[in-house]
Amino acid sequence: MENEAPLEEAIINGMTHAGWLALIPALSAIIFALLFHKTFEALLGASVLGFLMLWIMGRIEEDPFTAFVYSLQGVMADEVIVWIILVVGLFGSLIALLVKSGGALAFGELVCNRVKSRRGGLLVTWLLGLVIFIDDYLNALTVGSAMRRVTDKFKVSREMLAYVVDSTAAPVCVLLPFSTWALFSAGLLVENGVAAPGQGLTAYIWTIPFNLYAIACLVMVFLVAMGIVPAIGPMKRAEERAAAGQPIPDGAEEITLLERKHESVVPASDARLYNFVIPIAVLILASWLPGTDIPNGVWIGEIDAIKGVISAVVVTSILFLIQRLTSPAEFSDCFFSGMRSMVYPLAIVVMSFVLVEVNDNLGLTTFVVESVRGWMGPALLPAVAFLTMGFVAFITGSYWGMYAISLPIIIPVAGDLGANQWLAIGAVLSAGAFGSHLCPFGDATVLSSAGSGCGNLDHVRTQMPYGLICAAVATVLYLILGVVL
Repeated sequence: MENEAPLEEAIINGMTHAGWLALIPALSAIIFALLFHKTFEALLGASVLGFLMLWIMGRIEEDPFTAFVYSLQGVMADEVIVWIILVVGLFGSLIALLVKSGGALAFGELVCNRVKSRRGGLLVTWLLGLVIFIDDYLNALTVGSAMRRVTDKFKVSREMLAYVVDSTAAPVCVLLPFSTWALFSAGLLVENGVAAPGQGLTAYIWTIPFNLYAIACLVMVFLVAMGIVPAIGPMKRAEERAAAGQPIPDGAEEITLLERKHESVVPASDARLYNFVIPIAVLILASWLPGTDIPNGVWIGEIDAIKGVISAVVVTSILFLIQRLTSPAEFSDCFFSGMRSMVYPLAIVVMSFVLVEVNDNLGLTTFVVESVRGWMGPALLPAVAFLTMGFVAFITGSYWGMYAISLPIIIPVAGDLGANQWLAIGAVLSAGAFGSHLCPFGDATVLSSAGSGCGNLDHVRTQMPYGLICAAVATVLYLILGVVL
């Protein structure tokens, strides 16, 4: 699931964009966050600035403060935000309980005993990311928290762990037709007449070979894990710090407080692997089974992560009760401390929703599409669509909303120009993965860093060079395929 409220209203309601001014709030958020390393404050300031601009331009009736308050109230009442708060908050509790029960310790010991090198630890992280593909939230939080102990042992920086996790979260989700990303995109293909009702996933499969950024990311992270591609730029400095014995970056202490306070209640020799394996298996199966017609053996295309994480917490609680691992008071303290550990990431996601509404009212996506439409010849269309929509996703943190606005424009443009339809759609979907990967306040970025135990801006700075290299490779390939196909 992804943090998106519907954004197509900007087109449906005939809203005109605000021209170049539409870029100001989103760009200010990016610049402030990167300069001052304060993501929430950057989003808050950009949102207030955006509402002030909307009020001055007469695009809202309320004063800026009232508009901001109404927007925040609307966001908190949105069913998507409620879903995110429940899933992410409960996931924080689940992670804390897995640590407390000794399950995470047992898993770490198992992997550490079999993994003999830094390369092996990163490869296991990469493989786990491929396995837990049903949702980028579950992927980022599960893999990151599970592998911290292992990568710390081999002096891998938390930034490198976050990079590997993030590069196998959204990219895997957009490449496999069994994820929340695929389901949402398949619905848009049906809505836009690309596929008949009930055939959205079939149509989505045709776009997978053209999701070039996601493919490039998976290849790149494998090469980095193998040591074929070295640590570069900020990542090199992070790895040097980790090699000196400090895998956790400065300023990330608050992220690791949970680990220090709620250590395993059992020694490593008595830790039981089933306290980790059973809850994680329940998490995955309970998320998947609601979309399965079991009597007929048919998957009907639904993934319910909220049922999955609640089921996992319930099963973990039962394991605590049966084994009498802690007192009820200590169990409750651990549960709510885990939930509190996710408050800051959730605050960032909530405020990003408010900024999405500002960008929507300013018509940012529409402005960008209209500005580059003249460049969209049949050969250039895929590359231009990828770069421009990737830019929009990067500065707004809005990926699914970008899909909802841009696909109804790109699909008919591809038809008018005689461009390959699947290539054009794949370029737009790839742009969403690009934005998800590099946006400082995107939900996948925030949760990958939170799960891995480092600051989200440290994570963005260190993975940025790899993401830009993958984007450059994807752009060249889109140019070539635009000519060939």
